[in-house]
Amino acid sequence: MTQKKNQKNTFGAEALRVHKKLGGKISIVPKAKIKDKHDLSIYYTPGVGAVSTHIAEKKARVYDYTMKKNAVAVVSDGSAVLGLGNIGPEAALPVMEGKAMLFKALADIDAVPLVLASQDIDSIVETVKNIAPGFGGINLEDIAAPQCFEIEARLRKALDIPVLHDDQHGTAMVVLAGLINALRVAKKKARQVRIVISGAGAAGQAITNFLHLYGVGDIIVTDTLGIVHKKRENLTFSKKKLAQITNKKGMTGDIRDALRGADVFIGVSKGNMLSAPDIALMAPRAIVFALSNPIPEIMPDEAKAGGALVVATGRSDFPNQINNALGFPGIFRGALDNGVKEITSAMLIQASENLAKIVKKPTAEKIVPSVFDKAVVRAVAKAIR
Repeated sequence: MTQKKNQKNTFGAEALRVHKKLGGKISIVPKAKIKDKHDLSIYYTPGVGAVSTHIAEKKARVYDYTMKKNAVAVVSDGSAVLGLGNIGPEAALPVMEGKAMLFKALADIDAVPLVLASQDIDSIVETVKNIAPGFGGINLEDIAAPQCFEIEARLRKALDIPVLHDDQHGTAMVVLAGLINALRVAKKKARQVRIVISGAGAAGQAITNFLHLYGVGDIIVTDTLGIVHKKRENLTFSKKKLAQITNKKGMTGDIRDALRGADVFIGVSKGNMLSAPDIALMAPRAIVFALSNPIPEIMPDEAKAGGALVVATGRSDFPNQINNALGFPGIFRGALDNGVKEITSAMLIQASENLAKIVKKPTAEKIVPSVFDKAVVRAVAKAIR
């Protein structure tokens, strides 16, 4: 089967059948059995009253006596789900269930999917603030830009538990890990390369900021109107901030102008936007991260036909899957275990380096470890402290 045919979601029919059979992918399972009246008296009334009174005297005890110390809320308004767009909370629920499933399977974290029937910033912030006492962390997911930036910022300021918009920071962390090893394979240095990022939404902006902090030589960001630069009219506030830290030479034009001589392409925009001749414009030993899902910006065989040395996608059916699942379980495992109140960029950069080191001898076909590698969660968690 060619990669062109592979562009379709060949797992769709099976996924529909399995999801319908299961009726959802997660459930709540008690940690102890209630066998008799004595058990009922201990786990519920009257015994639980003593636990509640104990916590009321000192709220911090909630971490010792309840699920809070190992619980994460996965919160979405359904406004930017995968590559499907604004499909609403009900349609977002299967994705949030999947996220909760991965939290448990990979890091033994109890995650609860919460999809909200509002896309109003104030409403979302207040709702999350109100449910926060029951959780040790908040994972914001699939919330559209630019609303996601304000929502995360306000919640980080208001809450005393870690808040992470995974589409931004989790994505950026895993991209950097992959890039560290891809640069090793291509024998290039981060401070000397020029990177083109297609997409200025939540993921694109976070990746840009992250790579800038890491010390990448130059970054060019493109959106649907072309290259982002300081003199371009009608830039949003967030894109004006991007223009201040990118495009050192003031380049203008479209994505192809940006690609000429570039060392790295990172796509977080839309599928099938590039072809082999576009990749041929890039510098020798080019690195291509085509991360749009389910259809990448360019399929791996075509990118390689254009001269790319290292190609990564967001898909599991090709080598080098750059997937958030390499990040968020370990990020929250570290945060919960170490009592971290705020997850910082410095922690995440260290997590990227830890993740990259798991692959001892990276090759063009292997720049990141498997999501099933048990070293992944430990390596990432070690940085979140």
